[in-house]
Amino acid sequence: MLEQSMNHKFLIAFASLLLFWSCQVQTPAERPNIIIINVDDLGWKDLEYQGSEFYVTPNIDRLSSYGMVFTNGYASASNCAPSRASLLTGLWSTRHGIYTVGSSERGRSEDRKLIPVENTITLAEEHITLPEVLGEYGYTSCLAGKWHLSDNPENHGFDVNIGGGHNGHPQSYYPPYGNVSLVGGSGAHLTDAIMNKAVKFLQRAESPFFLYYAPYAVHTPIQGIDSLKNYYRDKPEWQGQHNMDYATMIQNLDRNIGILVGALKESDKMDNTLIVFTSDNGGLYGITYQYPLRAGKGSYYEGGIRVPFFFVWKDMILSGQNNHTPLTNLDLFPTLLEAAGVKLSEYQYDGHSLLTFLRGKEQLPDRPLFWHFPVYLQAYNVNDNQNRDSLYRTRPGSVVRFGDWKLHHYHEDDGLELYNLRDDIGENNNLVQQNTGKKNELYQLLNNWRKEVKAPIPASLNPEFESEAQNGYTEAVTN
Repeated sequence: MLEQSMNHKFLIAFASLLLFWSCQVQTPAERPNIIIINVDDLGWKDLEYQGSEFYVTPNIDRLSSYGMVFTNGYASASNCAPSRASLLTGLWSTRHGIYTVGSSERGRSEDRKLIPVENTITLAEEHITLPEVLGEYGYTSCLAGKWHLSDNPENHGFDVNIGGGHNGHPQSYYPPYGNVSLVGGSGAHLTDAIMNKAVKFLQRAESPFFLYYAPYAVHTPIQGIDSLKNYYRDKPEWQGQHNMDYATMIQNLDRNIGILVGALKESDKMDNTLIVFTSDNGGLYGITYQYPLRAGKGSYYEGGIRVPFFFVWKDMILSGQNNHTPLTNLDLFPTLLEAAGVKLSEYQYDGHSLLTFLRGKEQLPDRPLFWHFPVYLQAYNVNDNQNRDSLYRTRPGSVVRFGDWKLHHYHEDDGLELYNLRDDIGENNNLVQQNTGKKNELYQLLNNWRKEVKAPIPASLNPEFESEAQNGYTEAVTN
């Protein structure tokens, strides 16, 4: 009798445990649809809700009001391919090896003091991506727009590919688009054609689905929308923003995002859809300006990496709030997977899940954010830029932000720049000599992180390099 009683208790306990776990694991029907809107080259100040008085973005502004806006949102890199690779894998560039677009030897060899680290241009299939994991949990995934990480996104977990390839931008936004393969574009502007197909996907898709909407806009070529130009012809410049063609590209993108939201509402999918809006890097300096942020795309000053960032999910994420907590697109991998009911401990990632924070149930711990760029990226206009020197948007270096403080470390001259972003968001006043304690603290953080992730640091001298005096490069304060 005692043995029977114990067996009975064991069966009850086991049944209770099964019931508990069944209540914790989401079924496919309970999982949210997920949409990432990852705009190409959209600057931090390129939207009305971010303060622009030149560009027109009513649909994006309205969507942002449904959710939580982050004023200190960052891309994990300052140009396209590495940022996108990190967003989709949750891994720092030091792990997947994609640091830039194309060669790491950008600019004149005579201007490069070091031999840069070799760049990877194709995301290795060994790296697990968001759509691959979501596919294991019942999601159908669609890439709509720019991929840039391999020839075929379907080899990295996407079930549907709308216009994605290894190309970083179209040859033209008008058909036949050149290097963008889009069957059935029907003569439409590329941004419109991709959205038309994306809407058809979400209308047909059973829940749950994952849509990675990555429009080629507003990347070059800067080609205006004729029907929208009249509005901007006599509109006054605002803090450097004045490019009429670029403004029409933003307005047309905004119109398409309005179409996307409208389709979600019409198909009764809006309420159970988690939407993330961001940009892959800062705006293209010279085409647009992000004052008071310094520089733009390709630079690791704030104008190159600080981007628009917000989350929307009805009744699940706090709405109508501006939040100043620093975060990075590396956080999307764990955040979205946790929202989908994925067991995070089974995967490697370098960000932090924001889910309970977005729901108002916890505060994020203070944490440093890191960037590593062991390659060169030449300036696109040596006569008009806000870079460290006029020849390069970025020379090899690393950056850490912790709290209000940000430290740049450059490998060519061991130069350091220290800024307090609370008082000096424009990174104009280098405090490395005035605050040696904070410099040492952040430099130690940065060094420890580089050792932990085995960050490659270029050290070999380039025999073709001309002296600083010859090429106009000025060394900064050294460590």
